[in-house]
Amino acid sequence: MDRGQPLGIELVRMGIVNQGDIQKALDYQKQHSKKKIGDILNILGLCDPNVLINAIGEILNEKAILLTINDVKINILDYITLDLIKQNKAVPFETAQGRIRVCFADTSNKRSIDVIRLLLLNKGLVMEKYITFESNIDKIINSLEGTATEKIDADADISGLVDSIIKSGIEKRASDIHIEPLEESVRVRYRIDGRLFTAVQINKEKQQQIIGRLKAISNMHQEKQESQDGRILSYPDYNIRVSSQKNIYGEKFVLRLLKKNGNVREIFDLGFPRDEQLVKRSFNKRNSITVIAAPTGEGKTTTLYSIINYLNNPHINISTIEDPVEIRINGLNQIEVDAKANFAHSLRTILRQDPDIILVGEIRDLETAEIAMQAGQTGHYVLSTIHTIDSIEVITRLRKMGISNYDISSILATSISQRLVRRICKNCAVERDYTEQEKQIMTEIASKYGEKIDFTGKKTYEAVGCKECNQSGYLDRIGIFEILNVDDTIKDLISRDASSMEIRKTALEIGYRPLIIDGFQKVLEGITTLDELNNKLAIY
Repeated sequence: MDRGQPLGIELVRMGIVNQGDIQKALDYQKQHSKKKIGDILNILGLCDPNVLINAIGEILNEKAILLTINDVKINILDYITLDLIKQNKAVPFETAQGRIRVCFADTSNKRSIDVIRLLLLNKGLVMEKYITFESNIDKIINSLEGTATEKIDADADISGLVDSIIKSGIEKRASDIHIEPLEESVRVRYRIDGRLFTAVQINKEKQQQIIGRLKAISNMHQEKQESQDGRILSYPDYNIRVSSQKNIYGEKFVLRLLKKNGNVREIFDLGFPRDEQLVKRSFNKRNSITVIAAPTGEGKTTTLYSIINYLNNPHINISTIEDPVEIRINGLNQIEVDAKANFAHSLRTILRQDPDIILVGEIRDLETAEIAMQAGQTGHYVLSTIHTIDSIEVITRLRKMGISNYDISSILATSISQRLVRRICKNCAVERDYTEQEKQIMTEIASKYGEKIDFTGKKTYEAVGCKECNQSGYLDRIGIFEILNVDDTIKDLISRDASSMEIRKTALEIGYRPLIIDGFQKVLEGITTLDELNNKLAIY
């Protein structure tokens, strides 16, 4: 909101506060470095808020208002998405005669001002800029949580309420439903395209009934309050995995919505580089192992299914070990692990079933890793996943598990890392030119990896939001990938116990490119945005 200490000096000069008040604000700022002096004076109650915000507006030569929910005369989400409100701390609150008034917490942030101005201009509205306290905007954000998704019937009986929560999640394409007991309510949130959205806050009095209903339909013990796992099988097209865990306000439930017999997407549709030679070089090998690396929830399993589907034909025997089997694929022998048969045990059994290709859902421990490596050494092609940050660190992760450099160098054929980024919703996105700052960021990062970016004729998009994309501005997700093909040069480095830094340096020299480069390509193609890429990879 302000431009540092000079604002405090001006407020003292105007007689709004005294030097002692400013010192208190500065002391507070030492512990809350992101807070601005004007906001702190308001938080500490050192001045009448109306007087303070108007004085700040006068100093900064901005229109000012002490914005409250009562000042909002429009349906905010008709004009701007909740994501953009949060990112830019901006709230439109009134329209008249082709103009729209918008409150900002920081009117010195030119990029935020320009983003909102452009969006509204494309709706035929000229923006009139105001300033208010950030805390006031945060209160309005809190009041908007829940309006980004359709209302759930919180007044229905408990069976109907729980049913409407699940059905609404399915309709909204949620991957997970979070049902969370808070101090004064029960919050329901949906994870859609990787982001959590608050759907509804339910009266605290219904908490125990909701918990009881969830336990009943997921076949959990009613009396137990420690962590449990269950399944809901009463929705025809979905296998819903349920997890409960006690917290300080009750028991939290997470429902994972897994679509039965879902279609396997082609590898290129997932975002893998459209290069047949690269696919053939990366997959379809014998005496080796391919590993997909990424954190939880970044689409590793989906990529595995796509690879298996690409390789599947009647002349080869493909067996999978999964936890759980998420998609049934015709022609595959799919095994689901359980308490009696874990990954390692099932993998030993499969080796006696004459497989050509083996999919191991995840390498979690040394035992599974050793058997997977053994399978790769005996004529099989093994596909698996591992939790680590990138394709180079797969080598480090296997080393830390206890796999020898000799085994890694002789068996690891391809290491792939991926992330999922949200696709811009083409139904509502607004095309615009790249800013100079965006061009500079992309150019400087790309040059570090020997890449050049040509912006000639290229446009990007601003996320707007509509009913189709749940007011988020994004619809569905796509993968960004990095591929390390372990050639003789890399094998030699692994055998010599070279560090990951040395391996990365050499890999870059022979063609390996990190995630960010593929991410930039998808930004330039208009599939996603630089902001979304930054949300995922924290590049600036």
